[in-house]
Amino acid sequence: MKFTKLKKIFTAGALGFSLIFSAPTAMAADIGSIIGIGAAIISGSAQMNQAKKQIEVLNNTEEGRQYLYQAFREKYGVNTDANLNARLDKIMSDLTNAVGQVDPTIYDKPYLYFVSADKTLNAACGMGHVMMVNTGAFDLLGSDDELAAIVGHEMGHGQKDHVAKGTKKAINKQTLAQIGVSAAGGGTLAGVIGTIALTNSVAHGDRKHETEADNLAWEYILHTNYNPGACAAAMQRLAELYGEKNKSSLLNPSDHPDTDKRRNSYQKKLEEYSGNVVSVNNGAVTVNGKTLTYVAATPRMSSVERAYFVMGNLATAFHNKKNFYDATVEGDTVYLGDQPIIEVAEGDESAEAIAERLNNIK
Repeated sequence: MKFTKLKKIFTAGALGFSLIFSAPTAMAADIGSIIGIGAAIISGSAQMNQAKKQIEVLNNTEEGRQYLYQAFREKYGVNTDANLNARLDKIMSDLTNAVGQVDPTIYDKPYLYFVSADKTLNAACGMGHVMMVNTGAFDLLGSDDELAAIVGHEMGHGQKDHVAKGTKKAINKQTLAQIGVSAAGGGTLAGVIGTIALTNSVAHGDRKHETEADNLAWEYILHTNYNPGACAAAMQRLAELYGEKNKSSLLNPSDHPDTDKRRNSYQKKLEEYSGNVVSVNNGAVTVNGKTLTYVAATPRMSSVERAYFVMGNLATAFHNKKNFYDATVEGDTVYLGDQPIIEVAEGDESAEAIAERLNNIK
């Protein structure tokens, strides 16, 4: 199926999407009067087969991928800022290498991605490994490590075809209603699929998929040089911006688990990664149940958010047996072996005081 034909059928049917949710019961009644119940069942089966074929085109053909890539860019706008695009290129390169170590099929369908002009804190991965990261994510997150955690989550969706699965599920629920739309002269099913595909890319519609993507992001990050504490830190950032149980932000709509639960899940993973030695409690970093230090806030990060980065460094150090080395200080940074632990900022204790305490409790 050629790209121009794809664009034509999906654009032509786009108006049918809003009708699906308006009055499905009335639509079903229309089916009975217009084409008969038996014909509707047959038509429903045919529509479903057509829908699956169209989803396959979007998800697994280059024509479909390019269609969705252009549709995303047109819908959300493109930010051509060289610095932001270079940062995203680096993150995508790092994570592609990481995902490849876990799931080599990534190389069969390389990601198509761009920086969107949208100012909200969001990223999205659609069918066909088409991804966008909003300008707002660069503006509102405190570090590229956190961006990598968010992008890793979206790549988890991509690797597991969550949007394709979610679209099929949505079509399954809506087929009879759509038959009524078509019978009444409404839009085509192809257009419905195209619109659902874009919507499901932002709100995927399944909490199990969200949890799976969170778990995959953690696994991917462990195969990079990014701080594993960034996963919890990014959730902390979202909680501070939108509320721990907020369900209305784009990155945390109603199909996502509560932000505090996602953060706590990542904290538990960090604790386990450290051998259950390291933890965080309201900005206090603990080692072996004893307080190492209270982490100060900086202009870019809250105290708790920054504490997760210190926790991530410590967890990595203990996981890699760096705790057998003495803590040392170089400039403003505390190290365990060659693993940096914390670069002190205004409001922190001195690096020397932190290093001495770490040596006493590690």
